[in-house]
Amino acid sequence: MNKMTIDDIQVKSKRVLVRVDFNVPMENGMVTDDTRIVESLPTIKKILADGGRAILMSHLGRPKGKPKPEFSLAPVAKRTSELLGIGVKFASDCIGEPAKEAVASLKDGECLLLENLRYHNEEEANDENFAKELASLGDVYVNDAFGSAHRAHASTEGVTRFIKPAVAGYLMKKELDYLGKALENPVRPFTAILGGAKVSGKIDVIQNLLNRVDTLIVGGGMAYTFYKAKGLEIGDSLLEQDKIDLAKSLLEEVSKRNIKFLLPVDCVVADKFDNAAQKKTVKVDNIEPGWQGLDIGPETVKLFTDVIAASKTIVWNGPMGVFEMENFAVGTNAVATALASVTKTGAVTIIGGGDSAAAIAKAGLEKAVSHVSTGGGASLEFLEGKILPGVAALTNR
Repeated sequence: MNKMTIDDIQVKSKRVLVRVDFNVPMENGMVTDDTRIVESLPTIKKILADGGRAILMSHLGRPKGKPKPEFSLAPVAKRTSELLGIGVKFASDCIGEPAKEAVASLKDGECLLLENLRYHNEEEANDENFAKELASLGDVYVNDAFGSAHRAHASTEGVTRFIKPAVAGYLMKKELDYLGKALENPVRPFTAILGGAKVSGKIDVIQNLLNRVDTLIVGGGMAYTFYKAKGLEIGDSLLEQDKIDLAKSLLEEVSKRNIKFLLPVDCVVADKFDNAAQKKTVKVDNIEPGWQGLDIGPETVKLFTDVIAASKTIVWNGPMGVFEMENFAVGTNAVATALASVTKTGAVTIIGGGDSAAAIAKAGLEKAVSHVSTGGGASLEFLEGKILPGVAALTNR
């Protein structure tokens, strides 16, 4: 990575404006999953230990430009205080007098969290004046919010025009190191596993990975559009009718390349979309009308897990079935277990955020793989080969 990081700057007695991704799940005014806060603690602790004044800013939910109590970051400040073991101050706004006064009162080694950036429409509009106001609160800028790096917002891109240097925090660096090395210089064999509901959401990823992987595995709901493209009966399984021709062209493209392209060979079908539905395992060319595929079958589990076991770099983005329903989570859990197992033998295993991150956490294996991305949309765009505005805006070395 040719961008400056937090290790390249001195922060003592400086106001360090830090974009974090504290967009965490909340219930009844309490944080229910603090993973994203925990992931940014190394960056915050480094600033505080070096005598910097940490000014944290984040969005939470979609308040649509208006202050709404249910989207306040105040409970997040409380949880961050508990995790850091020191009091985290809280400003009732991210700009204006409340923010200026809170920043002015900070001493070396102290931490402040600003109120939700998205209480102002100017944040998502990347408004220049808003970005300038945010920038005025700091002497240096650190972006540790990989989960928001694919958005050119005021706090991720606009602010860097008015405050230099703009550097990556430890979480941002870790994300870019893992994903970047996987794409640019993977230890081979390199396998990508793509799942989830729709082909349309993964087209660019597939096309980018075709040039890079040794094996491309496709499972989940998106597989059925490929079957339809092959002329198979898929019953009531998920189908993107308008993507059949695209699936055909992707299959033709794959056949010309020296890579393995694996689709499920059997699947678990159900007579309705319900955990308690009647279910059975069938070959993929034997799906009857009225039935829908909701998971991969045992033969496919063996096929996929054998490939995983023989790989040295694996990127996984998207579940193999409806993992939220226990009866259709077998395939997704098997992939998670196989990834945990191959990690022990030295393979690099990267979980691409979103549903995959939720699935591996549900399986209790998030600590057993090399890296779980905190950014679903950002990791997807990175895998598509796109430039992330929040990364591009950082200061080059």
